[in-house]
Amino acid sequence: MDSIEVYIEKNLSEKRRKHVYGVVETAGKLAERYGCDRKKAEKAALFHDMLRNAQAEVLNMYVRQLGLDRSFLDNANLAHGPVAAEVMKRDYGISDPDLLNAVRYHTTGRAGMSLLEKIVYLADAIEPGRAYPGVDEIRKIAEQSLDQACLRSMEHSIAYIRERGLFLHPDTVNACNELRKKGEKHGL
Repeated sequence: MDSIEVYIEKNLSEKRRKHVYGVVETAGKLAERYGCDRKKAEKAALFHDMLRNAQAEVLNMYVRQLGLDRSFLDNANLAHGPVAAEVMKRDYGISDPDLLNAVRYHTTGRAGMSLLEKIVYLADAIEPGRAYPGVDEIRKIAEQSLDQACLRSMEHSIAYIRERGLFLHPDTVNACNELRKKGEKHGL
């Protein structure tokens, strides 16, 4: 068993483990559909939530220690991806920027996302355990267009965040705007 799998078994709740392996499965399928390296997509998916169960104090310590943006303080939902990417470099010796960015931006997305980044972002949103209004529509769109499925997922996230008055990361807005323009350019 790989060391990340040992880490997952020891540190993640059963619910979170099930989610991670659902993302691995979904990322693998999306990688095959859209011509991305399946093993790389599955590897990024394994790492994506490695710190999702970490206590806020632990994530805050990492944010400060690693010199990450202060907007991640006291925000586990936003901090766990960037912190995990840094831990992947430091503790697992992973230096592939595409893998690191796929984990770093799996929650927010960003303008200029690579194929791998889009796959991990979308797999996280549509894995089989996800059950929220609109997820089935996004799954159907994912069968036809990765970009349009990412766009729909981001639009859903933005609406959810705004309805609750939470902090909306500018990376999500920028990614959404870029995908919207790309879709308009191609008549979608």
